[in-house]
Amino acid sequence: MDSKRNMVPSSDHDFAAPAPRIPSPNPTPRRIGVYAREGGIDVAVVARHATRVDLCILADDGTAHEKRWSLLGPEDGIWHGHLDGAGLGTHYGFRVHGPWDPDAAMFHNPAKLLLDPYGRGLAGSVQMGAAVHAHTVDEDLYPATYPLEQSDLNSAPYMPHSVVVSTQFDIADKPRTPWDQTVIYELHVKGFTLNMPDIPDDLRGTYAGLAHPAAVDYLKKLGITAVELLPIHAKHDETFLIERGLTNYWGYSTLSFFAPEPSYATEAARRRGAQGVIDEFRGMVSILHQADIEVLLDVVYNHTCEGSETGSTLSWSGFDAPLYYRFDHGRPRRMIDVTGTGNSLNTDEPLAMKMVLDSLRYWSREMGIDGFRFDLAATLGRFSTGFAPMHPLLIGIGTDEDLCQDKLIAEPWDIGPGGWQTGNFPSPFSEWNDRYRDTVREFWLSDFRSLAMGRGAIGPMKLATRVSGSSDLFAHGGHRFDGPRRSVNFVTAHDGFTLADLTAFDHKHNMANLEQNRDGTTNNHSWNHGIEGTIAQTPVDDAHDALNGSPASSDFLQDIYPTRHRSQRNLLTTLLTSSGTPMIVAGDEFQRTQFGNNNAYCQDSPISWIDWNMSDSQKQQLATVRWLLALRRHHPVLRPSLFADGRIAEGDVIADLGWFDRDAHDIAQDGWAQEHNRVFQMLRSGYQLGDRDALVVVNGTLDVATVRLVSGRGSDWYVVMDTSWSCPSDGGINVEGDIERLERGLPDRLEVVRCGDEVTIEPQSVIVMLSARTPHHSVDYGRD
Repeated sequence: MDSKRNMVPSSDHDFAAPAPRIPSPNPTPRRIGVYAREGGIDVAVVARHATRVDLCILADDGTAHEKRWSLLGPEDGIWHGHLDGAGLGTHYGFRVHGPWDPDAAMFHNPAKLLLDPYGRGLAGSVQMGAAVHAHTVDEDLYPATYPLEQSDLNSAPYMPHSVVVSTQFDIADKPRTPWDQTVIYELHVKGFTLNMPDIPDDLRGTYAGLAHPAAVDYLKKLGITAVELLPIHAKHDETFLIERGLTNYWGYSTLSFFAPEPSYATEAARRRGAQGVIDEFRGMVSILHQADIEVLLDVVYNHTCEGSETGSTLSWSGFDAPLYYRFDHGRPRRMIDVTGTGNSLNTDEPLAMKMVLDSLRYWSREMGIDGFRFDLAATLGRFSTGFAPMHPLLIGIGTDEDLCQDKLIAEPWDIGPGGWQTGNFPSPFSEWNDRYRDTVREFWLSDFRSLAMGRGAIGPMKLATRVSGSSDLFAHGGHRFDGPRRSVNFVTAHDGFTLADLTAFDHKHNMANLEQNRDGTTNNHSWNHGIEGTIAQTPVDDAHDALNGSPASSDFLQDIYPTRHRSQRNLLTTLLTSSGTPMIVAGDEFQRTQFGNNNAYCQDSPISWIDWNMSDSQKQQLATVRWLLALRRHHPVLRPSLFADGRIAEGDVIADLGWFDRDAHDIAQDGWAQEHNRVFQMLRSGYQLGDRDALVVVNGTLDVATVRLVSGRGSDWYVVMDTSWSCPSDGGINVEGDIERLERGLPDRLEVVRCGDEVTIEPQSVIVMLSARTPHHSVDYGRD
């Protein structure tokens, strides 16, 4: 396809000339897309207002050779046919004839070669320029005239091809990890493995690289159960990024809802063409399944890469813009944008909903995907009148016999009216919990900045609600029976600061994005601990020089890193002892930095790529996260699957969940907002889980605190985590060996604390304890 770059767009083709009529009908025209069958291909596309649709069979050698066939129809807006002699590997596209009336959202233009909206294979990429616009544009690609004038430039030399592919081999069975055992790890296919040691150079940054034993071994040892891949649907970069020499690295700019992004495949796979890319992707999924790791996709069905009504015409808008996109009812009609990207998918339309459902079923059934995180999912639940929790698309996804068994996760907002919908998605959806993110950050970071400045901070009321599963958001109506798993708890995500940067920057530093630092959120709830912009990997002397003569001392700089690391351990320990489904961003387990960039969507650079060269402190944090995940995995009391109600179950002697102050008294109703109660205890009963009890002691102040431990059921306590430790080894834990021993019991080197004793807890820290006895045993069951 690269040979097409230098071809001149031609306007000499007579696309209005009749094309041979396709010889026979497609027997199943409502099966939208192109499929190989019986020595030919079945074809069906939707173009309700078209007067003719031509199937274009294209050469796969980069030349402009093209053979056209006129499809039959329309039947209920569907054009179709069966073409003998074509099959797997066929390169194709479409040209659509019909009215040119942009003011009515009609952009038919047969000079434009269109990708199949259902195309499962993709060869080549879009070469942005005037030819890929249905209307005439100036040299900056802005409309040359108003009203828009139809362009006669042939876009074929600048367009990728759709390719007929197959799924030829079986994929290993889905692990089907229960929700209460799930730990999600969000990563970018390229950035995760590009610099990973022990992965061969030709596999780095690819699907095959993620399936390499070095990557799989790392994921297994870390203790996650599911990888959530940033978008891998084929993408196309926005014009403004191309002009700046940047790319849409994250991939939230979809070119195809069915084809995987070819650039993440190895060069060897790409040489085999679209089928090679498909096979490599499916092989990756199969290998991860064999390791009991689920594969979730971050999917973008709320908009496409075509942009607004003055954007490019690559696929959907050339077929049927009013079907696929939401428009107002004026004249000229304008696209409604509730996504911030120029267009919004029109989920009022059944055939647009069908496309989303068909895409999801394809990825689930044919590509082996275990679940989906829906970007800006509120858009998918919108009618023209606004969001509806019982929208037929959401219900269709949740009741499909295959999809309902997969993990469905909504990002429950968009930027339109009524766009914040956290807690309002129907079962079986889980949802990203932004209230959890903000509350945990506030308690451990922005509140501490306030305390350090002598301004005070509120008590633990909001934190307690979030740590116990956010029942205020997710337990209403019948949702209570879903349990806390509906809340996907996270402190960081791909958009925003990394965990390390949350503790090193008060302000975003996004100048590399070339938007004058205007992009990215300012609502970070971060705390730099006194110095802006130095990171844990920066030598102290260099950091001191970077202060440009500031009176800050080297002693202060020496102290600031351990304090930041403790803040990170507090955030991680809170996350991994909370009720709900935890999500960790790749690299946060070892203090990855983006150098203060909190919107690295366009940074295909070291800003985004994971640096695997770890300092000692990074290795210590990695050991801490592995230990926390192992504790969570082996002790259900740290991951309850039901909402607690504060009551004592039959046969038990303590409540399923209790909250106590530093003196072991119940926190009074009027005490939750008091700063004094930022030192508190959370007691969980393990009775109904057949597990030990858990006691979490929090010191959310700047002072050393003395805490009288609650008596519980009278058992002694083992200290299994203390965030004042720089590493679990400070507590006598050998992470490498003791993780394996957790199946048999707790390590024999742990500190024992008697119930009812007073303990000293360091400032700004958390202690996690497990009881020496289970509720069902009167003897110590605990040490190995």
